[in-house]
Amino acid sequence: MKRLRLQGPTGTRVPLALAVPALLAIAFLLLPLLGILVHTEWTELGTHLSSPAVVEALRLSLLVSFGALGLSLLFGVPLAWLLARVSFPGKVFVRSLVLLPMVLPPTVGGVALLLGFGRRGLLGPWLESTFGITLPFHTSGAVVAATFVAMPFLVISLEGALGGLRPGYEETAASLGASPVRVFRTVTLPMVAPGLAAGAALTWARALGEFGATITFAGNLPGATQTLPLQVYLLLQSRPEAATSLSLLLLAIALGVLIALRGHWTGGGAGATAVRADPGSGKAEPEPEPGAKDGPSAPASPRGGEAWSLSAELTGFTRLTLEAAPGTTIAVVGPNGAGKTTLLRALLGLTPRAHAVLSLGPDEVTELPPHRRGVAWVPQDGALFPHLSALGNTAYGPRAQGVPRAEARRDAREWLDRLGVGQLAGRRPAQLSGGQAQRVALARALAARPRLLLLDEPLAALDQTTRARVRHTLRTHLEGFGGVCLIVTHDPVEAVSLADRVLVLEEGRALQDASPAEVTRRPRSPWVARMLGRNAWAGTATESGLSLPGGGALTVAEPLPAGTRALAVIAPEAVSVHRLRPGGSPRNVWPGTVREITASGSRLRILITSAGIPDLVAEITPQAAAELGLADGVAVWASVKATEISLGEV
Repeated sequence: MKRLRLQGPTGTRVPLALAVPALLAIAFLLLPLLGILVHTEWTELGTHLSSPAVVEALRLSLLVSFGALGLSLLFGVPLAWLLARVSFPGKVFVRSLVLLPMVLPPTVGGVALLLGFGRRGLLGPWLESTFGITLPFHTSGAVVAATFVAMPFLVISLEGALGGLRPGYEETAASLGASPVRVFRTVTLPMVAPGLAAGAALTWARALGEFGATITFAGNLPGATQTLPLQVYLLLQSRPEAATSLSLLLLAIALGVLIALRGHWTGGGAGATAVRADPGSGKAEPEPEPGAKDGPSAPASPRGGEAWSLSAELTGFTRLTLEAAPGTTIAVVGPNGAGKTTLLRALLGLTPRAHAVLSLGPDEVTELPPHRRGVAWVPQDGALFPHLSALGNTAYGPRAQGVPRAEARRDAREWLDRLGVGQLAGRRPAQLSGGQAQRVALARALAARPRLLLLDEPLAALDQTTRARVRHTLRTHLEGFGGVCLIVTHDPVEAVSLADRVLVLEEGRALQDASPAEVTRRPRSPWVARMLGRNAWAGTATESGLSLPGGGALTVAEPLPAGTRALAVIAPEAVSVHRLRPGGSPRNVWPGTVREITASGSRLRILITSAGIPDLVAEITPQAAAELGLADGVAVWASVKATEISLGEV
């Protein structure tokens, strides 16, 4: 005979000191339920449940419970949204008020309702004299009592679901032209529908079983306030077997609700009910189906072909002035924390960290809410609405702006076709690859006909093959875009190939705003120089070159005025690597040690460390590396000609 063994998650045996009390707790909870099942007179069950008094009590219970559910949805949904989305003084106190009915004795709750809404209460006399409404000892009073004790279940469940929902979905919807109410109705509620359904079911079940507050506030009047729980209480005194049958009915309803909610309330918790979806896996996307379009059939112009310039003055964390002509694409680059995303969010009007005085074309839009600015935003993950298809996502902006449904869907399909994903119009975001999702997100933004287009690292999550394809598509459409586009990126290829200008940010300020060619030739930021694959050393200019903080020095062909803060940029291919100290013309020679060798296309990048200078990267052919016998730890000499060093002010 096999002995029952309890095992923990790692396969270890559960200690008896924990297992025994846990099993006793299960028995303690199960025994009363078994008592109902054992003492139920099954042959009389139908008779007990079909008696006129029970049928009337059941009708009244359903009326009260659904009435309480309706009031809870009317008032509890906005309250849950307020608690989850808005910071305000007294928020902790309000949340405590929501939880209070759950820990308050029901009879005390009934007394509180009497003193608040009764004929001698705070609000009762006014309700009776003004509207003729008397709540105590009336069916409406039973509804109010059930709402008081049941609404917290809805608020708690929905607040948890809203807390698990990323605000990016709602912010993206606002950038497409949706008003706050429309965003709540078409994005927020559908995405938290499981949490809302769980809270609604628990609220209804709790209202159906309410007893203490109801009998105290509304009384026990047959046909008016005598619900099933009150009927059970009365039958228990005269007909215990009938009371047991009604108890079984209420038990079955409660168990049915819990079974239906498994994984929403009992398993994952309220926060787990929020819908989450990854708009794309980032894997290589399949080739488009035959017949799919892969190029634009018309230029991507905002607002029916009009052109819109950009003028922005930003203050706060990000401090800069930005001017751009219609059709300009600006790449925004800089290290993490430089203020790139803050810049985009300030232009959208979505952050208190920075404020933008913003004009688009002839219109001043600073005081307009995000949904009325005409600024479309594509966040890094696309933020495609998981409950809508690709076609529904793309049509969202036009629909939010009042375009008829048929016309909006027709335009949306055209945009999807232009970006080569028209064959995927019926798919949900979870069924799209990373590249497909990014194309749909771009189509959705362009379909909204924005004046200003903001792209936050739109290709970061894609593999190299997919990224090249989407980059080509994006470049094609930006060429015909009549507004201004800002692209935040860490990829030098994107910055050079997509942008007309490169804006370099550091600590919220603009270090450089120039053409890609100028930024590539003379970067003023060490981070940008390294992003471009170059060596970048900051120091102080001397008569012959640059003095480095570590004590080293550089000799350059075109020195700056002495004392100037400067940045020396050295291309990796300009660095020569030797096993012995070189002679000849190089004026910058240092000993070092090979620390890393990596492949870069058909060449090798060699990281050389030295005591006198910062780390130096050289780029040589594999044949040269083999001839020199390079490997990690090998001692070498590095040299750079003075004419190969670009020195600029910072």
